[in-house]
Amino acid sequence: MRKHIRTTALAATALLAALSLTACGGDENGNDGKSGAAAPAASSTANPDTGKAAEDAKETGGGKADAPAENVSTAAKGSTGRSGSGSGSGKSSSGATGGGSKSPVTCTGSNTKVTVTKVSRPINHLLLTATNTGSATCYAYHAPALRFDDAQAAFPVLRDSIPQAVVTLEPGQSAYASIGLSGEPDGQELHKGTHLAVYFTGKANQGSTGAAAELTLPAGTSWGDNGFVTYWQSEMDDALTY
Repeated sequence: MRKHIRTTALAATALLAALSLTACGGDENGNDGKSGAAAPAASSTANPDTGKAAEDAKETGGGKADAPAENVSTAAKGSTGRSGSGSGSGKSSSGATGGGSKSPVTCTGSNTKVTVTKVSRPINHLLLTATNTGSATCYAYHAPALRFDDAQAAFPVLRDSIPQAVVTLEPGQSAYASIGLSGEPDGQELHKGTHLAVYFTGKANQGSTGAAAELTLPAGTSWGDNGFVTYWQSEMDDALTY
């Protein structure tokens, strides 16, 4: 009977110890009830890729936020046409082509500035200068047609002065023609001149074309019926060789 009581007492003691542990929230690993938050942490470490991504993002300051800035930069470069294939480059090329495609025209008194000056050599000569003041290339065809004051006929043209090619003037360039005020024979009658009208001719050389240039002659100018005017030349020295 005494042995049975001892055995029962030991069993009761063991049961009380188990209940005491259960009441304190313990488990077989010795963790208390307040450590229940450890379960999500275990779940987090179970996915190493997720944890690594979070750590990388923290170290780089959020790498995904840099992507929009890079895309904006690429779009901005495209809008300026710097790639060479953008529309900006095409417009520039088209504009340049359009600007240089003006068709050449005939030089006239409207698109040139004409001056007349007296030269010391050769003697009894004047020099005509026609400068292209237009925005397109112009052709100075043949020779200028001259009319002194109220003369009834055009001044004679020196055929021996025909150039090898038509004189072509880009904007700002000049053509030259010399005027021999008196020719052979000597002793011809001279006329005092004060005014000179300079007409331009077209490609067909049939009459004048466009407006004439009206000039005042240098003081003391006298001209004779046997004088001459050369064809337009591209160089002043060539004009003054006649």
